[in-house]
Amino acid sequence: MSQMRFTKEHEWIKIDGNVATVGITQFAQGQLGDIVFVEVPAAGKVLKAGGEAAVVESVKAASEVYSPASGTVNEGNAKLPDAPETVNSDPQGAGWFFKMTLSDLKELDGLMDEAAYEKYCAELH
Repeated sequence: MSQMRFTKEHEWIKIDGNVATVGITQFAQGQLGDIVFVEVPAAGKVLKAGGEAAVVESVKAASEVYSPASGTVNEGNAKLPDAPETVNSDPQGAGWFFKMTLSDLKELDGLMDEAAYEKYCAELH
């Protein structure tokens, strides 16, 4: 069974065994506005928890996307460079950034579940 976790930097990670899918949250895409460019990591790239993994640019700003956990990239979402607006329309679905094999499942313990993340976002206003 897969589970979702969230970071304070507004990334989500969907965990299924030791493989995870990562993207930015609905809140993050709302803050960014219209997304015009996405750069995803290449397969084989080794990521550290909290390290830079991808880039997203909107009409307002450019922002780093950080990896919520350590591991190796299996694939970047090849559709995003040609259709960056997918991140706006479906940030927690088709707008995923990359899939990775996790190297340390214990790192996930420090991430928020959906209820905690929603509370965190509510406190930002």
